[in-house]
Amino acid sequence: MPNYSITITKTAQKQLDKLSDNIAEPIFEAIQNLAHNPRPHGCKKLKGRDGYRIRKGNYRIIYDIYDNVLVVDVIAVGHRKDIYD
Repeated sequence: MPNYSITITKTAQKQLDKLSDNIAEPIFEAIQNLAHNPRPHGCKKLKGRDGYRIRKGNYRIIYDIYDNVLVVDVIAVGHRKDIYD
């Protein structure tokens, strides 16, 4: 399987920057792993909007997959109670 490129929106980058290092580190690793497998075990297709989400503890990573150009675009990162607003 070819590797995908990872892009992170400015919004998602700001959300990551606000998190403490011990929370942000595993989230960043999960984002990097999306390059090898954009649909890992446990990912879910979102209802009501385009995109997918993966869980990392109490945090969610929302992203789009563009298979035709091999790009994963991270849209948002946040706590599970806030992310779907």
